[in-house]
Amino acid sequence: MDDLPTAERQWGPVLVALGCEPFQNWENGRSWLRAGSYVVIEQSPDLRPGGHDRLRAGINHLAVRGQREPVEKAALAAGWSVRTDTGTAVHLTDSQGFELEVVYAAPPPGMSL
Repeated sequence: MDDLPTAERQWGPVLVALGCEPFQNWENGRSWLRAGSYVVIEQSPDLRPGGHDRLRAGINHLAVRGQREPVEKAALAAGWSVRTDTGTAVHLTDSQGFELEVVYAAPPPGMSL
C-alpha cells in the first residue's frame, strides 16, 4: 500500500462488513481476523515508487465470499468504486487501485470456488 492511513480507512469498514475483526496494529500495518484467517495491509518501509498496478505481475485481486449489499454499501461509503458486477460477484476497487471481488451467489455449473 502506498498510503496506509487511506488503506485503513477504506479496507477497515469493508473487512468488518465481511465479518472480520481488527486484530493487529503496528507502525507499518494493520490486520483483521476471521475464523482463524487474517488479512494484512502494510506500507513497507522499503516501498518502491510507482504505485500499484493490478495488470502487472503479482496478485490481481482478492476474492472472498460475502453478502453483496452490506459490503458494497461499506465500500462505497469508504471511497471505493464498483468496477463490475457479474451477477454472482461484485468487483470493487479502492482509491489505490486494489481490487476486491465479493462472491455473493453460487458460481455457474462447472465452476467452483
